[in-house]
Amino acid sequence: MPSINAVTIAHGLDLSYFTGKFEAYLRFKRIAHRREEISARSFERIGKRTGIRQMPAMEFPDGTWMTDTTPMMLALEQRHTDRGVLPTDPAMRFLVRLLEDYADEWLWRPALHYRWSFEPDARLMSHRIAAEMLHDVPAPFFLKRWLIKRRQQRRYVWGDGITPMTQAHVEAIYLRNLAALQAVFAKRPFLLGGRPCLADFGFFASMFRHFGLDPTPARIMRDTAPAVYEWLGRMWNSGSLETLGDWPDVMPVDLQPFWDEIAACYLPYLRANAKAHAAGQKRFTWTVEGTTYTTPVHAYRVQCLEVLRAEYAVLPDAARGAVNAVAPLEF
Repeated sequence: MPSINAVTIAHGLDLSYFTGKFEAYLRFKRIAHRREEISARSFERIGKRTGIRQMPAMEFPDGTWMTDTTPMMLALEQRHTDRGVLPTDPAMRFLVRLLEDYADEWLWRPALHYRWSFEPDARLMSHRIAAEMLHDVPAPFFLKRWLIKRRQQRRYVWGDGITPMTQAHVEAIYLRNLAALQAVFAKRPFLLGGRPCLADFGFFASMFRHFGLDPTPARIMRDTAPAVYEWLGRMWNSGSLETLGDWPDVMPVDLQPFWDEIAACYLPYLRANAKAHAAGQKRFTWTVEGTTYTTPVHAYRVQCLEVLRAEYAVLPDAARGAVNAVAPLEF
Protein backbone atom coordinates (compact mmCIF):
# COMPACT_ATOMS: atom_id res chain seq x y z
CA MET A 1 0.00 0.00 0.00
CA PRO A 2 1.29 3.51 -0.76
CA SER A 3 2.33 5.68 2.14
CA ILE A 4 -0.19 8.29 3.29
CA ASN A 5 2.56 10.84 2.64
CA ALA A 6 3.27 9.57 -0.87
CA VAL A 7 3.55 12.19 -3.60
CA THR A 8 3.64 12.16 -7.38
CA ILE A 9 7.18 11.52 -8.61
CA ALA A 10 8.29 13.19 -11.83
CA HIS A 11 11.16 11.17 -13.26
CA GLY A 12 13.17 13.41 -15.55
CA LEU A 13 16.20 15.62 -16.04
CA ASP A 14 16.78 19.21 -15.01
CA LEU A 15 17.75 20.09 -18.60
CA SER A 16 14.90 18.23 -20.31
CA TYR A 17 12.43 19.95 -22.67
CA PHE A 18 9.33 18.09 -21.52
CA THR A 19 10.40 17.57 -17.91
CA GLY A 20 10.44 21.36 -17.47
CA LYS A 21 6.99 21.64 -19.02
CA PHE A 22 5.55 19.02 -16.69
CA GLU A 23 7.24 20.40 -13.57
CA ALA A 24 5.90 23.89 -14.28
CA TYR A 25 2.40 22.44 -14.58
CA LEU A 26 2.74 20.57 -11.26
CA ARG A 27 3.98 23.74 -9.59
CA PHE A 28 1.09 25.83 -10.95
CA LYS A 29 -1.46 23.22 -9.88
CA ARG A 30 0.16 22.91 -6.46
CA ILE A 31 0.33 19.14 -6.81
CA ALA A 32 2.65 17.64 -4.22
CA HIS A 33 5.55 16.07 -6.07
CA ARG A 34 9.25 15.61 -6.26
CA ARG A 35 11.58 15.21 -9.22
CA GLU A 36 13.86 12.22 -9.37
CA GLU A 37 16.80 12.73 -11.70
CA ILE A 38 17.04 9.98 -14.29
CA SER A 39 20.14 7.83 -14.49
CA ALA A 40 21.02 5.21 -17.07
CA ARG A 41 19.75 2.52 -14.70
CA SER A 42 16.48 4.27 -13.82
CA PHE A 43 15.83 4.98 -17.52
CA GLU A 44 15.71 1.20 -18.05
CA ARG A 45 13.21 0.95 -15.20
CA ILE A 46 11.00 3.62 -16.81
CA GLY A 47 11.00 1.63 -20.04
CA LYS A 48 9.80 -1.47 -18.21
CA ARG A 49 7.08 0.43 -16.34
CA THR A 50 5.69 2.48 -19.24
CA GLY A 51 6.69 0.52 -22.33
CA ILE A 52 8.96 3.27 -23.62
CA ARG A 53 12.16 4.91 -22.41
CA GLN A 54 10.95 8.49 -22.42
CA MET A 55 11.08 11.42 -20.03
CA PRO A 56 9.42 12.65 -18.04
CA ALA A 57 7.54 9.72 -16.58
CA MET A 58 5.02 10.15 -13.79
CA GLU A 59 4.74 7.72 -10.91
CA PHE A 60 1.44 8.19 -9.10
CA PRO A 61 1.16 7.64 -5.34
CA ASP A 62 -0.91 4.50 -6.05
CA GLY A 63 2.03 2.97 -7.93
CA THR A 64 0.72 3.46 -11.48
CA TRP A 65 2.91 5.07 -14.13
CA MET A 66 2.35 7.31 -17.16
CA THR A 67 4.49 9.05 -19.73
CA ASP A 68 3.87 11.74 -22.41
CA THR A 69 3.23 15.15 -20.88
CA THR A 70 -0.07 16.06 -22.55
CA PRO A 71 -1.94 12.87 -21.50
CA MET A 72 -0.35 13.13 -18.04
CA MET A 73 -1.55 16.70 -17.64
CA LEU A 74 -5.03 15.91 -18.92
CA ALA A 75 -5.23 12.99 -16.48
CA LEU A 76 -4.21 15.26 -13.63
CA GLU A 77 -6.80 17.84 -14.72
CA GLN A 78 -9.43 15.18 -13.96
CA ARG A 79 -7.94 14.43 -10.53
CA HIS A 80 -7.17 18.03 -9.55
CA THR A 81 -9.95 20.29 -10.81
CA ASP A 82 -8.79 23.48 -9.06
CA ARG A 83 -6.64 25.90 -11.06
CA GLY A 84 -7.68 24.41 -14.39
CA VAL A 85 -5.66 25.06 -17.54
CA LEU A 86 -8.34 24.46 -20.20
CA PRO A 87 -11.23 26.79 -21.10
CA THR A 88 -14.72 25.32 -20.81
CA ASP A 89 -15.89 26.80 -24.13
CA PRO A 90 -15.40 24.02 -26.72
CA ALA A 91 -13.97 26.27 -29.44
CA MET A 92 -11.49 27.95 -27.09
CA ARG A 93 -10.60 24.58 -25.59
CA PHE A 94 -9.83 23.08 -28.99
CA LEU A 95 -7.74 26.07 -30.05
CA VAL A 96 -5.72 25.89 -26.83
CA ARG A 97 -5.14 22.16 -27.41
CA LEU A 98 -4.04 22.86 -31.01
CA LEU A 99 -1.67 25.63 -29.91
CA GLU A 100 -0.13 23.39 -27.25
CA ASP A 101 0.39 20.59 -29.77
CA TYR A 102 2.05 23.01 -32.18
CA ALA A 103 4.35 24.38 -29.48
CA ASP A 104 5.30 20.88 -28.31
CA GLU A 105 6.12 19.41 -31.70
CA TRP A 106 6.96 22.22 -34.15
CA LEU A 107 9.49 23.93 -31.87
CA TRP A 108 11.27 20.65 -31.15
CA ARG A 109 13.51 20.82 -34.24
CA PRO A 110 14.87 24.37 -33.65
CA ALA A 111 15.30 23.62 -29.94
CA LEU A 112 17.46 20.58 -30.66
CA HIS A 113 19.27 22.42 -33.45
CA TYR A 114 20.39 25.24 -31.17
CA ARG A 115 21.45 22.80 -28.47
CA TRP A 116 23.55 20.50 -30.65
CA SER A 117 24.63 22.50 -33.73
CA PHE A 118 26.49 25.23 -31.85
CA GLU A 119 29.72 24.23 -30.14
CA PRO A 120 29.34 26.18 -26.85
CA ASP A 121 25.85 24.76 -26.38
CA ALA A 122 26.79 21.19 -27.32
CA ARG A 123 29.87 21.30 -25.09
CA LEU A 124 27.86 22.49 -22.08
CA MET A 125 24.97 20.09 -22.51
CA SER A 126 27.08 17.02 -23.26
CA HIS A 127 28.99 17.76 -20.05
CA ARG A 128 25.75 18.05 -18.03
CA ILE A 129 24.20 14.85 -19.43
CA ALA A 130 27.40 12.90 -18.84
CA ALA A 131 27.64 14.18 -15.26
CA GLU A 132 23.95 14.02 -14.35
CA MET A 133 22.36 11.17 -16.29
CA LEU A 134 25.31 8.89 -17.03
CA HIS A 135 27.03 9.13 -13.64
CA ASP A 136 26.33 5.41 -13.09
CA VAL A 137 27.85 4.35 -16.45
CA PRO A 138 31.38 2.93 -15.92
CA ALA A 139 33.25 4.74 -18.69
CA PRO A 140 35.74 7.63 -18.93
CA PHE A 141 34.01 10.99 -18.65
CA PHE A 142 35.49 12.36 -21.88
CA LEU A 143 34.21 9.33 -23.77
CA LYS A 144 30.69 9.70 -22.35
CA ARG A 145 30.65 13.34 -23.40
CA TRP A 146 31.85 12.53 -26.91
CA LEU A 147 29.34 9.71 -27.37
CA ILE A 148 26.45 11.88 -26.16
CA LYS A 149 27.37 14.72 -28.47
CA ARG A 150 27.77 12.45 -31.50
CA ARG A 151 24.51 10.61 -30.78
CA GLN A 152 22.49 13.78 -30.36
CA GLN A 153 23.92 15.40 -33.47
CA ARG A 154 23.42 12.25 -35.55
CA ARG A 155 19.82 11.87 -34.39
CA TYR A 156 18.55 15.41 -33.87
CA VAL A 157 20.62 17.52 -36.27
CA TRP A 158 21.87 15.62 -39.33
CA GLY A 159 19.25 12.89 -38.92
CA ASP A 160 16.39 15.37 -38.52
CA GLY A 161 16.99 17.17 -41.80
CA ILE A 162 19.06 20.07 -40.50
CA THR A 163 21.60 20.90 -43.19
CA PRO A 164 23.26 24.08 -44.48
CA MET A 165 20.26 24.34 -46.85
CA THR A 166 17.63 24.16 -44.07
CA GLN A 167 19.40 25.79 -41.12
CA ALA A 168 18.18 29.32 -41.82
CA HIS A 169 14.56 28.17 -41.96
CA VAL A 170 14.92 26.17 -38.73
CA GLU A 171 16.29 29.25 -36.97
CA ALA A 172 13.55 31.44 -38.48
CA ILE A 173 10.96 29.26 -36.72
CA TYR A 174 12.47 30.19 -33.36
CA LEU A 175 12.88 33.87 -34.23
CA ARG A 176 9.28 34.21 -35.48
CA ASN A 177 7.85 32.51 -32.40
CA LEU A 178 10.04 34.60 -30.14
CA ALA A 179 8.88 37.83 -31.78
CA ALA A 180 5.22 36.82 -31.58
CA LEU A 181 5.51 35.86 -27.92
CA GLN A 182 7.35 39.10 -27.12
CA ALA A 183 4.42 41.07 -28.57
CA VAL A 184 1.97 39.10 -26.41
CA PHE A 185 3.87 39.17 -23.12
CA ALA A 186 4.66 42.86 -23.46
CA LYS A 187 0.90 43.38 -22.96
CA ARG A 188 -0.31 40.60 -20.62
CA PRO A 189 1.21 38.03 -18.28
CA PHE A 190 0.12 34.84 -20.08
CA LEU A 191 -1.02 33.80 -23.55
CA LEU A 192 -4.73 34.32 -22.95
CA GLY A 193 -4.72 36.73 -20.05
CA GLY A 194 -4.29 36.61 -16.30
CA ARG A 195 -3.59 32.90 -15.81
CA PRO A 196 -1.68 30.17 -17.65
CA CYS A 197 -3.52 27.87 -20.04
CA LEU A 198 -2.36 24.52 -21.41
CA ALA A 199 -0.71 26.27 -24.38
CA ASP A 200 1.48 28.35 -22.04
CA PHE A 201 2.99 25.11 -20.80
CA GLY A 202 3.46 23.91 -24.39
CA PHE A 203 5.56 26.96 -25.25
CA PHE A 204 7.31 26.81 -21.89
CA ALA A 205 8.77 23.38 -22.75
CA SER A 206 11.16 24.69 -25.39
CA MET A 207 11.50 28.25 -24.13
CA PHE A 208 12.56 27.31 -20.58
CA ARG A 209 14.91 24.36 -20.76
CA HIS A 210 16.28 24.92 -24.28
CA PHE A 211 15.91 28.41 -25.74
CA GLY A 212 16.10 30.15 -22.36
CA LEU A 213 18.92 27.99 -20.99
CA ASP A 214 21.28 27.10 -23.85
CA PRO A 215 23.86 29.85 -24.45
CA THR A 216 23.16 30.73 -28.10
CA PRO A 217 19.34 30.98 -28.13
CA ALA A 218 19.26 32.39 -24.58
CA ARG A 219 21.38 35.34 -25.69
CA ILE A 220 18.97 35.98 -28.55
CA MET A 221 16.02 35.83 -26.16
CA ARG A 222 17.58 38.22 -23.65
CA ASP A 223 18.55 40.70 -26.36
CA THR A 224 15.37 40.65 -28.46
CA ALA A 225 12.54 39.30 -26.30
CA PRO A 226 12.97 40.31 -22.65
CA ALA A 227 9.23 39.96 -22.01
CA VAL A 228 9.52 36.28 -22.93
CA TYR A 229 12.49 35.90 -20.58
CA GLU A 230 10.41 37.49 -17.83
CA TRP A 231 7.47 35.17 -18.61
CA LEU A 232 9.69 32.13 -18.00
CA GLY A 233 10.16 33.18 -14.38
CA ARG A 234 6.48 34.04 -14.06
CA MET A 235 5.51 30.59 -15.30
CA TRP A 236 7.96 28.82 -12.99
CA ASN A 237 6.57 30.80 -10.06
CA SER A 238 2.90 30.53 -11.10
CA GLY A 239 2.11 28.28 -8.16
CA SER A 240 2.38 31.38 -5.97
CA LEU A 241 -0.55 33.06 -7.75
CA GLU A 242 -3.37 33.39 -5.25
CA THR A 243 -5.77 35.23 -7.57
CA LEU A 244 -6.13 33.85 -11.08
CA GLY A 245 -7.18 36.26 -13.79
CA ASP A 246 -9.86 35.53 -16.36
CA TRP A 247 -9.56 34.27 -19.91
CA PRO A 248 -11.31 36.07 -22.77
CA ASP A 249 -14.36 34.61 -24.52
CA VAL A 250 -12.57 34.77 -27.91
CA MET A 251 -8.97 34.34 -28.96
CA PRO A 252 -6.83 37.49 -28.71
CA VAL A 253 -6.06 38.83 -32.18
CA ASP A 254 -2.34 39.05 -31.44
CA LEU A 255 -2.10 35.24 -31.52
CA GLN A 256 -2.69 35.35 -35.29
CA PRO A 257 0.99 34.67 -36.16
CA PHE A 258 0.67 31.26 -34.53
CA TRP A 259 -2.49 30.34 -36.44
CA ASP A 260 -0.79 31.44 -39.66
CA GLU A 261 2.21 29.21 -38.98
CA ILE A 262 0.04 26.27 -37.93
CA ALA A 263 -1.94 26.50 -41.18
CA ALA A 264 1.04 27.16 -43.47
CA CYS A 265 3.70 24.96 -41.87
CA TYR A 266 2.72 22.67 -39.01
CA LEU A 267 -0.43 21.00 -40.36
CA PRO A 268 1.09 20.44 -43.83
CA TYR A 269 4.05 18.78 -42.09
CA LEU A 270 1.74 16.56 -40.03
CA ARG A 271 -0.19 15.54 -43.14
CA ALA A 272 3.01 14.73 -45.06
CA ASN A 273 4.35 12.73 -42.13
CA ALA A 274 1.10 10.77 -41.83
CA LYS A 275 1.07 10.03 -45.56
CA ALA A 276 4.64 8.74 -45.42
CA HIS A 277 3.80 6.61 -42.37
CA ALA A 278 0.82 5.09 -44.15
CA ALA A 279 3.09 4.23 -47.08
CA GLY A 280 5.52 2.43 -44.79
CA GLN A 281 8.35 4.90 -45.34
CA LYS A 282 11.12 5.45 -42.79
CA ARG A 283 12.06 8.90 -44.11
CA PHE A 284 10.26 11.38 -46.35
CA THR A 285 10.92 14.62 -48.19
CA TRP A 286 8.65 17.63 -47.80
CA THR A 287 8.80 21.33 -48.64
CA VAL A 288 7.64 24.23 -46.52
CA GLU A 289 8.05 27.94 -47.27
CA GLY A 290 10.43 27.11 -50.11
CA THR A 291 12.70 24.94 -47.93
CA THR A 292 12.95 21.21 -48.59
CA TYR A 293 13.63 18.79 -45.75
CA THR A 294 14.26 15.06 -45.59
CA THR A 295 13.28 13.84 -42.12
CA PRO A 296 12.35 10.66 -40.26
CA VAL A 297 8.74 9.52 -40.17
CA HIS A 298 7.41 10.05 -36.63
CA ALA A 299 4.66 7.65 -35.56
CA TYR A 300 3.93 9.85 -32.54
CA ARG A 301 3.13 12.82 -34.77
CA VAL A 302 0.74 10.63 -36.75
CA GLN A 303 -1.05 10.16 -33.45
CA CYS A 304 -0.97 13.94 -32.82
CA LEU A 305 -2.77 14.52 -36.12
CA GLU A 306 -5.31 11.79 -35.43
CA VAL A 307 -6.13 13.27 -32.02
CA LEU A 308 -6.57 16.76 -33.49
CA ARG A 309 -8.79 15.43 -36.26
CA ALA A 310 -10.92 13.48 -33.78
CA GLU A 311 -11.34 16.44 -31.42
CA TYR A 312 -12.19 18.75 -34.30
CA ALA A 313 -14.73 16.27 -35.72
CA VAL A 314 -16.79 16.14 -32.50
CA LEU A 315 -16.99 19.91 -32.04
CA PRO A 316 -20.55 21.28 -32.17
CA ASP A 317 -21.27 23.15 -35.40
CA ALA A 318 -21.17 26.54 -33.70
CA ALA A 319 -17.83 25.76 -32.06
CA ARG A 320 -16.38 24.50 -35.34
CA GLY A 321 -17.47 27.73 -36.99
CA ALA A 322 -15.81 29.73 -34.22
CA VAL A 323 -12.58 27.75 -34.68
CA ASN A 324 -12.60 28.29 -38.44
CA ALA A 325 -13.19 31.99 -37.98
CA VAL A 326 -9.93 32.17 -36.01
CA ALA A 327 -7.86 29.61 -37.88
CA PRO A 328 -9.13 28.05 -41.10
CA LEU A 329 -7.69 24.55 -40.81
CA GLU A 330 -7.06 21.67 -43.19
CA PHE A 331 -6.53 18.40 -41.40
